[in-house]
Amino acid sequence: MPPTAPVLEARSISKSFPGVRALDGVSLTVLPGRAHALIGENGAGKSTLIKILTGVYQLDEGTLLHRGEQVAFTEPRAAQSAGISTIYQELDLVPLQSAARNLYLGREPRTRIGLVDFKKMRRDARALLADYGIDADVDAPLASLGLGTQQMISVARAVALDANVVIMDEPTSSLEAREVETLFAIIERLKAAGVAIVYVSHRLDELYRVCEDVTVLRDGKMVHTGLMADLPRLQLVATMLGRELLEQTRRERAEGEGPDPDAEPVLDVRGISRRNLLHDVSFQVRPGEVVGLGGLLGAGRSETGMAVLGAQEIDSGEVVVAGRPVRRNSPAAAIEAGVAMLPEDRKLAGILPSMSIRDNIALAALPRLSRLGLVSDKRIDEIVAQFMKQLSIRATGPAQKVGTLSGGNQQKVMLARWLCLNPKVLILDEPTRGIDVGAKAEVRATIDELAAQGLAVVLVSSEAEELVDESDRIVVLKEGRVIDELTDDHVTERHLMQAIAGETDEAEQTPAADEQTPTPDEQTPAPDEQHEGGADDE
Repeated sequence: MPPTAPVLEARSISKSFPGVRALDGVSLTVLPGRAHALIGENGAGKSTLIKILTGVYQLDEGTLLHRGEQVAFTEPRAAQSAGISTIYQELDLVPLQSAARNLYLGREPRTRIGLVDFKKMRRDARALLADYGIDADVDAPLASLGLGTQQMISVARAVALDANVVIMDEPTSSLEAREVETLFAIIERLKAAGVAIVYVSHRLDELYRVCEDVTVLRDGKMVHTGLMADLPRLQLVATMLGRELLEQTRRERAEGEGPDPDAEPVLDVRGISRRNLLHDVSFQVRPGEVVGLGGLLGAGRSETGMAVLGAQEIDSGEVVVAGRPVRRNSPAAAIEAGVAMLPEDRKLAGILPSMSIRDNIALAALPRLSRLGLVSDKRIDEIVAQFMKQLSIRATGPAQKVGTLSGGNQQKVMLARWLCLNPKVLILDEPTRGIDVGAKAEVRATIDELAAQGLAVVLVSSEAEELVDESDRIVVLKEGRVIDELTDDHVTERHLMQAIAGETDEAEQTPAADEQTPTPDEQTPAPDEQHEGGADDE
């Protein structure tokens, strides 16, 4: 096979699930000795494509070629036997087995009579880890080792399988800076040996440092492929988000509308931190203000919202609501203080589809609607009727099962559930995801109305247009850190994308000659500048 021929190639791959077109004509060409970035926001189709490449899913349409020959992997073992190894973000190892057993799981060395040769396995395991600069006790149960060490053992296992393609799905999400450097050294060794790398990451610094090629997916389609060096950071962000570099700003407010900038904050988030997820995140929200949380996938947007609610544990910092600190890591305490949250996944963490609209709305408020253990059905009916009217929930009546409603109306039912608690702070995580255009407009109008009534709103959204249109201010996150805050005339799509990409307008730059903006290859941070961060699952 010529050295420039693809080692793995997907041609016009399509895959559908009930009601969802996960991939639509996606192509990917992976060359030996090069790292290929596969990127896209949540729901772009990255995970589905990886599972097709590795035999977890079978394609509906298209062609998959390995070393120039058409293949159809019907199970992961078949792909692994062909030399395609995968390092998943969620470790697929056996925590109660030793590191050595995990390294050689399914391919243990044997004695002459067919028994596992434990002595040789431990010796080979030590040599393998030492060869890749990984410091770990091979006899220790995997679960007793740090998460970063477990991830590095997963890497060592994958590259020790005589792989010609190694797929790495967010491989640095659990690694410390030193471990990241070890991983990058392994990647360079693999590339020098002719191994092809498919690299999935939300960290732009890593992409420009590691990868020669890039493919961008959006909504199940390939929207860009080419050389990494030919795609500037700002354009990469715009391509991922599906936005041109527009100057669209927040909608105009009528005179007298908007939050009072001198008002005391209803929500004061003070330096909340969680190892590998959040790092000294601080911001405030005043009455009637909508503060957006922006950033790419894995920036820490949802984690910040969950931390304010107390559902994401934090190690340090505090959340203050209406001047009073809230007990850390306690959703009950946060809700009692006046915090409510509309979760990102309404089906997993929100609605109860087999229950009625009435029961779904009343669920959160039952403790407040009962006296001496007795619930007032009349009061429940009044509240449900009030919010069905206020939010224009379209249904045959309060007895209709929520699972039979449209996505937009399901979202409104969840919103009504929390509004009936009269919250002071409302956190909305992707409130318009998965609903039609008309329903989106209604939800956005509801956000405006709630803010006008004095509610403090935190809006988490992956849609640049939505953040800009709805937010009074935007707090921009990257790898769990606040990197910028957009206010006033800077609440635009261009400024948001520039903040995410780490760039500014040339007109606003006045650097010295030796401080000019570096090229993508020059923007790699030093080892001690590598940041830790969490990741939103696709």
